[in-house]
Amino acid sequence: MSHDSSKSKLPVTSEPSEPESPYPNAGYAWYVVGVLTLVYVFSFIDRQILSLLVRPIRRDLGITDTQMSLLMGFTFAVFYTFFGIPLGRLADSRSRRGLVAWGFALWSLFTAGCGLVRNFGQMLLCRVGVGVGEAALSPSAYSLISDYFPPDRRSTALSVYGAGIYLGSGLAFFLGGIVVNLASGKNYLLPLLGEIRGWQMIFFLVGLPGLLLAPLLLTVREPVRRGVRVGAEKLSLSEVASYVKENLGTFLCHNFGFAFISFTTYAAAAWIPTYFVRHFALKEGSAGISFGMIVTTAGVLGVIVGGRVADWMRSRGIVDANLRVPLYAILLELPIGIGFLLTQDLNLAMVLLFFSTFLTSAPFGCAPAAIQQIMPNNMRAQASSLYLFVNNIIGIGLGPTAVALFTEKVFHDDAAVGQSLLWTGVMGKVTACVLLAVGLAQIRKSVERLKVYLASH
Repeated sequence: MSHDSSKSKLPVTSEPSEPESPYPNAGYAWYVVGVLTLVYVFSFIDRQILSLLVRPIRRDLGITDTQMSLLMGFTFAVFYTFFGIPLGRLADSRSRRGLVAWGFALWSLFTAGCGLVRNFGQMLLCRVGVGVGEAALSPSAYSLISDYFPPDRRSTALSVYGAGIYLGSGLAFFLGGIVVNLASGKNYLLPLLGEIRGWQMIFFLVGLPGLLLAPLLLTVREPVRRGVRVGAEKLSLSEVASYVKENLGTFLCHNFGFAFISFTTYAAAAWIPTYFVRHFALKEGSAGISFGMIVTTAGVLGVIVGGRVADWMRSRGIVDANLRVPLYAILLELPIGIGFLLTQDLNLAMVLLFFSTFLTSAPFGCAPAAIQQIMPNNMRAQASSLYLFVNNIIGIGLGPTAVALFTEKVFHDDAAVGQSLLWTGVMGKVTACVLLAVGLAQIRKSVERLKVYLASH
């Protein structure tokens, strides 16, 4: 994919100028990132723990791989994304920390509620509750962090927050694997609840701590909304829609490009532990511990390095760095990801998975940073909600289910989950690369449009 690199280099001043008021103290700003990242970690523990419990839940609830994928993906994603849009609109004019605190408490409560279910319908309702609660988090967090950090450090700060994806997912697999080993085949007798299975106990253990930690959000102060006139915090929907329409090319390439990366990463997160069990005959606990260690280390390193590289490139005048870094990362990952799913050697598979995870995680600090780069302050959370809507409908909603459907309807063999991951992965990554490559020129135009918009408002 060729490009004219000369067109990608504009003066560093192409970033819209910020108000003269100083940014908050750097130490406190990083404290806020730390708190929000901790909350994000819990959101992914609560979201991903289901992936490690496929076999016992299928057995006790009497459901199929496809039904299980709906619990892991589509059901969660639909409510997460649809509620994200109105909650994002609230975040552009109301207390962002308040939205995060209430959302944190709500999804923690419903995660614990998964430990009480007795059938598929009840589990479905609890997953809906988790999705609605988590919808309050990221649009508010992106907006908060962007008001705490200047433009030349935003990609890095948002990448540290994005590391919560991999810390949470990794801990879900790692700690979940340990708990699965300890709780495997065991039942527990609890006061009032009676006898419960080991997998039900796991939901209590990962859900209830969130209720205790939600008040920590009270230590986060609302920063000044930068670049917004007093009284102009809330725009009409038509104004927001008009601005998005002017930048439609950027939004389509950005939102769908990153969505197809998410399509492959959520598919992998949902089914790689099962792949290790079915292909390499590992036990669920061992698969979870191994995968968790890789996700936690490689994923965190990848997302932070991706953000740092993007900030460095932008400091050198490469305005489209927040799309260019993800594009290069996925192009490099393609052969590695294919090799991981073709090798018959477990040790080699683990090494390849490490580098694959490092590269596929690199885009996820750059993605929200690109939105903050092209949007006025009082549209950022709404634009982030739109991004998360597309990203999660395709990523969470379709990724895990696509793998299950390939396994059940195309290959007709549970043992073929690796082939399903291979085909869905290649299709998703190639599509993402094409969209991001086209988006390079689009984001440069959007940065210039924002300068004009801010000058006239």
